[in-house]
Amino acid sequence: MPANCYICNAEQDGGFAASVLASALVEPYVGQFKIFLMMNKLVRCAVFAGLLALLACGGNKPAERGWRLVWEENFDKAELDEAVWSKISRGAAEWRNYMSDFDSCFALRDGLLVLRGIVNRSEPNDTAPYLTGGVYTKGKLSFADGRMEVRARLGGAKGAWPAIWMLPQGSHRWPLGGEIDIMERLNSDSIAYQTVHTHYTYSHGYKDNPRSSAVGPIDPDGFNTYAVELHRDSLVFFINGARTFAYPRIETSVKGQFPFTSNRYYLLLDMQLGGNWVGDVDPADLPVEMEVDWVRFYQR
Repeated sequence: MPANCYICNAEQDGGFAASVLASALVEPYVGQFKIFLMMNKLVRCAVFAGLLALLACGGNKPAERGWRLVWEENFDKAELDEAVWSKISRGAAEWRNYMSDFDSCFALRDGLLVLRGIVNRSEPNDTAPYLTGGVYTKGKLSFADGRMEVRARLGGAKGAWPAIWMLPQGSHRWPLGGEIDIMERLNSDSIAYQTVHTHYTYSHGYKDNPRSSAVGPIDPDGFNTYAVELHRDSLVFFINGARTFAYPRIETSVKGQFPFTSNRYYLLLDMQLGGNWVGDVDPADLPVEMEVDWVRFYQR
């Protein structure tokens, strides 16, 4: 499916819709598509949405496309595996404003990793008004040339900013080594953001050539699966099996466009609160939880 294919594009002509279906090689839907072309605009939009849902469900499991599971984390033990995961500490970056190793920010419950954002009522020596929990594989486990998937449920709150993302292993001044945002969600939104940051996109400001971000619909109250494929020539993003966009390597004289072939990346899972992008926190909405069901990494 083209990276820029969205349900709203169903209003465009039948030639575009036909190219979408043909590119997906979905022969069983040809008959339905002929009927689709005869319908009025509103009905076409609804039918096209249904076809996209069918495409997202069929033939999209990693194993069906040649991926082999090489590592997984199911959070089914009594304690976090410290050989793989570390709690994220407080830092100067905005997303780390309230990071804490306080026990109440973490839990392993019914096979889920729970990361919380809470009002700070229990740590008198910590002046932060809020505390948040996050974990990463930094210095312990890194990834390249494969497909990363994370299944999670995101609690909603004003000022909540949960994230699933990847940073380069080793010492790299941001954003030279790149940043891969597999999922960011704001407040209680029914969409999630997926973004690529590089020296090219951030320092030089080339965000649309090629496209470096997209949004996709999510179930705001349920579990969703977020994924990225790390190829030698592109990053490809998915939500619930549906491709959202791809960031390709291109020929350019501008440095830092695609650093992803020369680095390995560690995974971050964290509940964040507040900041310029998401806005102020409403303490009445706290605590808020991010529940992670599993993490899986595939290779071919």
